[in-house]
Amino acid sequence: MRAVIQRVRYGSVTVPDQPPQMIGNGLVVLIGATHSDTENDAILLARKIAFLRIFEDDAAKMNRSVLDVQGAVLVVPQFTLYADCRHGRRPSFTEAAAPERARALIDVFIKVLHSEGVEHVANGFFGEHMLVEIHNDGPVTIVLDTALL
Repeated sequence: MRAVIQRVRYGSVTVPDQPPQMIGNGLVVLIGATHSDTENDAILLARKIAFLRIFEDDAAKMNRSVLDVQGAVLVVPQFTLYADCRHGRRPSFTEAAAPERARALIDVFIKVLHSEGVEHVANGFFGEHMLVEIHNDGPVTIVLDTALL
């Protein structure tokens, strides 16, 4: 699985005819899955992100996790994280997992965030065209890939 993590002061996702999903201080996680990903990848990634120390402490050092700051997480499914742009000018998305498989893995990811103590987890709309608003704080942006963990 692959994730782009952004430390935010605010994040939201909206689609027509649905109430928006919003968070304040915390993380926006753009997340995608590939064919070989398993539930273990979802568990590993969720735990890594829950405890990732990217919030500043009193000495302005990144020593605090989203759990430490009692932040929220907005999970946004994004198959385009597996875009292959090596050939031609149009990305190929053949490495992205099928929607039903990706949805199941992202559901596991969200459950693990909750079980690790993240109290507020909001999520984007799977398979929908979303308008995502991110107020990146820092900016701080981290890319994680379970193939490299």
